[in-house]
Amino acid sequence: MPAPETRSELPEPSLTLEDIFLEIQQDLETVEQTIREKVDSKLELVESSSRYIYRSGGKRVRPALLLLTARACGYFGPKAAQYGAVTEFIHTATLVHDDIVDAAETRRGQQSVNELLGNDFTVLLGDFLYIRSIGLAIELGSLEILEVITEITLRMIEGMILELTRGGAVDLSEAEHLDILERKTAYLFFGCAVMGAKLGESSPEVEKALGEYGMNLGMAFQVADDLLDFTADEKTLGKPVLSDLKEGHVTLPIIYALEAEPRALPTVQSVIERGEIDEVSRKEILDLVRRNKSLDKARQLAESYAAKAKESLDVVPDSRHKDALMALTYYVIERNR
Repeated sequence: MPAPETRSELPEPSLTLEDIFLEIQQDLETVEQTIREKVDSKLELVESSSRYIYRSGGKRVRPALLLLTARACGYFGPKAAQYGAVTEFIHTATLVHDDIVDAAETRRGQQSVNELLGNDFTVLLGDFLYIRSIGLAIELGSLEILEVITEITLRMIEGMILELTRGGAVDLSEAEHLDILERKTAYLFFGCAVMGAKLGESSPEVEKALGEYGMNLGMAFQVADDLLDFTADEKTLGKPVLSDLKEGHVTLPIIYALEAEPRALPTVQSVIERGEIDEVSRKEILDLVRRNKSLDKARQLAESYAAKAKESLDVVPDSRHKDALMALTYYVIERNR
């Protein structure tokens, strides 16, 4: 997906984030209950490790997106929450595998499973969670939605492969990075929105529009995530600042800064090669992105994706659930973790 041309500062919506989640709170509780039930295993280590992951919580943005799009299309039945649990299992499985690739030490403010129990066990745990998602989707009985799930999972795996082969390259281009973000993150947002539309048996026009909404929302979310690695409080973020670069990921602020100041390349390359960052390097890199206004440029891109997501909702019938979807475009950017 090419970067959209629209540049717009997003006005604060009348709906608060609490308003949005309160509307679907009961269904989100069902999502949590379904997750607790489905991580049950006869192997105590598998069950305890799965519960350890979900104990740290999470934003549950993806299940919320599915629930809101389903309601915007007129569906209020129980399957939306169960499919919400499916998306959360998929998301968590990819995070678990991602942490192995990155040799990540923390996740959501606690030790990562690979750090606690090693890579061999953790890769199998990720497989367990993904198979749980597929099993639940099969139980729910829609072959059409199952096809969406398998397609988005394939795109996410492609994104992980692209990131593994190109993500740590200091000559990574903006287009390459956005391609990785689209596959790794935005496709699951796209899938959540499309699943919601299918549950509501919406028209092809509305389903297409909601798919575009989900894709652009996912891109806004992940570009904002690139920014958080530079701007968020470490305690709130749940991991050290500049962890992405330390783990070998060249993100948009770095890409923009190196385009403006190529002579800084050895500093960035050194951090990637060492896999660690000291206070001197940290200060040099933060100064680099600030003096080149790279954070502002990335912020503008996140806002442009969010604005394009809002535009996609024009064909969706007016309702308080559509209003919530519109408000969500603001909150995926205005967050601190």
